[in-house]
Amino acid sequence: MSDLKAPWLQSYGDVKFNLEYSTLSMSGKVFESCERYKDNIALSFMGKNILYKELALRISETAKGYAALGIKEGDRVLICMPNVPQTVYSLYALNYIGAVACMVHPLSAVGEIANYVKDTESNYVLTLDQFYNKLCEVRKTIPYEKLIIASVKDELLPVKRFLFSVTSGRNLPKPHDSDDVITWNTMIEMGRSYTEDPFVKKEADEAAVILFSGGTTGVTKGILLSNLNFNALAAQTVAMCNRTVTGKSMLAAMPMFHGFGLGVCVHTMLADGGKSILVPKFNVKEYAKLLKKERPNYIAGVPTLFEAITRNPYLDGVKLDCLMGVFSGGDSLSVELKKKFDKFLADHGANVRIREGYGTTECVTASCLTPYNKEKEGSIGLPYPDTFYKICKVGTCEEVPYGEEGEICLTGPSIMIGYLNHEKETADTLRFHDDGRRWLHTGDMGIMDDEGFIYFKQRIKRMIITSGYNVYPSQIENIIDSHSAVRMSCVIGIKDEYKMQRIKAFVALKDGFDPSEELKDEIMALCRKNIAKYALPGELEFRETLPQTLVGKVAYTVLEKEEAEKNSCSYPSK
Repeated sequence: MSDLKAPWLQSYGDVKFNLEYSTLSMSGKVFESCERYKDNIALSFMGKNILYKELALRISETAKGYAALGIKEGDRVLICMPNVPQTVYSLYALNYIGAVACMVHPLSAVGEIANYVKDTESNYVLTLDQFYNKLCEVRKTIPYEKLIIASVKDELLPVKRFLFSVTSGRNLPKPHDSDDVITWNTMIEMGRSYTEDPFVKKEADEAAVILFSGGTTGVTKGILLSNLNFNALAAQTVAMCNRTVTGKSMLAAMPMFHGFGLGVCVHTMLADGGKSILVPKFNVKEYAKLLKKERPNYIAGVPTLFEAITRNPYLDGVKLDCLMGVFSGGDSLSVELKKKFDKFLADHGANVRIREGYGTTECVTASCLTPYNKEKEGSIGLPYPDTFYKICKVGTCEEVPYGEEGEICLTGPSIMIGYLNHEKETADTLRFHDDGRRWLHTGDMGIMDDEGFIYFKQRIKRMIITSGYNVYPSQIENIIDSHSAVRMSCVIGIKDEYKMQRIKAFVALKDGFDPSEELKDEIMALCRKNIAKYALPGELEFRETLPQTLVGKVAYTVLEKEEAEKNSCSYPSK
């Protein structure tokens, strides 16, 4: 089952296995592309194209700017930025001088950012002018040495820069240089006067980036990822595409603080001479405009993004025959949504179908993907080249037979170094098996069939136990989501004195549908038809929207907390 010479790996179309991986750093790999593809477009941002030779120059001057500030090998810098060019320059510039980029969501709360600064021991923080006041608030909680302020307008073409300045940019803070604040442009000027080459050679297995777990399964932890992790992911992703991405383009709507956005949408493209189209903020109208204008070859996103696309009126009549690959990850893609989106693609002239993948931030992002030439309903596909899966009995390293459910475990070149400042959690998650390999225990339940296809079932920590039965919420959600009126749903377990946990479903409806007892009865009838009696929701509540995490997943922990507080108020302790 976990045989590292598994037979299906020898007959997977034209995909090459046993790849060769670069020994360069992340920045070294991108500089290699800059030399090889000098006149190709590397980045596109708000209509502005940046060639590879220009990218090399911008990374170099940014590296000198950071070195001039005093940032040195081993330092950690918090990058609190959306998908703008300065984020890309900083990622590779810091890597070039031997520092570590810590990527976080700029819309995080003050307390969250303060914890990120504390956990990573970052003395330098990069953000946009629009988040200046927030980062000043952070400093009151946890002091740091220098705040670097960039501006979107500096990367815009002249006409758009002017329009930005007199519209949305008019009321933005305009910070000045001081002892603890420096503007991006001042830092770059400092770099132009820096005469030394700040390059520090880093080994492939050394830390390059810290990403943070999505926060849906407990305490958010920093995940240490190496140069090899990212370069291996890039090579594997290109192999799974079954063609080079050189000269091709990808819409980078997934944020760079997310492994999917950073690892696939940006680094994979830049490591192979492709074009990454940076999308700083997602909204359906602008996304539709980009699809029409840029005609990207690849798009990637979480299921909620694809659901939004299918309901996007701005895409009516738009031809998508430009697409060579459409990838879904970050959350489970329901069978119903896959069918709906495949039809959407076909109706818009695309010759591809959506390919569901699976991964965790602990291996950067994807490590498994539906093949380009074969799919199985409900499957997340086959492992990436040189990545191997096994299904183990929960809590053990003992492999279960084909078709039997257990914990998804994997090993390969994209496996993290470990959790930052969490040695016990690292030891629990990364375990050496009898084969001598280090395996990542994902905390997810799944099945492997006799052809090696993997089926994601449920996060172990999200299992509901009611009246002694194990219930997996995603299975109920898939049934509810199949109703024509349902946009999304979330199922949680609520503490119950008799059953231990009772099951409650939250439902958000599509536009044009209103909550009613009749509709609730329809949904419950659908559940009764497809779900065992013990697993039926005892309560169904309609909501206009459901809370989401920063990476677009439904934040079921928020709903659990709300219900726990409600029950605590309703039933005070004696």
